[in-house]
Amino acid sequence: MRWLAFAWWFVPALALAHDGQGDIQGGLLAGLAHPILGVDHVIAMVAVGMWGAQLGAPAIWLLPVTFPLVMAMGGVLGAMGVPVPGIEIGIALSAVALGAMVALALRPPLWAAALLVAVFAVFHGHAHGAELPESANAIAYSAGFVIATGLLHAFGILLGVANRWRVGARLLRAGGGLIALGGVYFLVGHLT
Repeated sequence: MRWLAFAWWFVPALALAHDGQGDIQGGLLAGLAHPILGVDHVIAMVAVGMWGAQLGAPAIWLLPVTFPLVMAMGGVLGAMGVPVPGIEIGIALSAVALGAMVALALRPPLWAAALLVAVFAVFHGHAHGAELPESANAIAYSAGFVIATGLLHAFGILLGVANRWRVGARLLRAGGGLIALGGVYFLVGHLT
């Protein structure tokens, strides 16, 4: 890893200074950063992975796959300027609802869990697409935010593995409660 930091010093500054028109790297890096820079996005996406792990197979893979696929469609809507009302409220509600699902260890039918995740994914995707930097390559940007989302889901799954042990299940549920409270905080902020 040190060699990578060392090698970075030899990248010409001019190569990084252009305006980014069609820039694959700039679009990808902007897309990777966007979900991680918003705590409301982070907690909801981690909750998807936690809930999938809590529910077990096949939800452990179905929920984290459904979210980015539908989120990408929401991203297209956002990039095209198609209005979707209440984006920030929908994102905050996603943290409330998904955190509550984990906190209460709710086990709805798989189709209902996937539908809930898909509905919230539209809001997250729209926000990402609407904030597409003008100079970024849209495909690379979209790939970046889908990859970052997948990594956040994977982190949630990793946390969700704790559900296998009694104390881990309690900690997981407490984490879901904290996510839900975080969602309430963001929701109140958007409603006032």
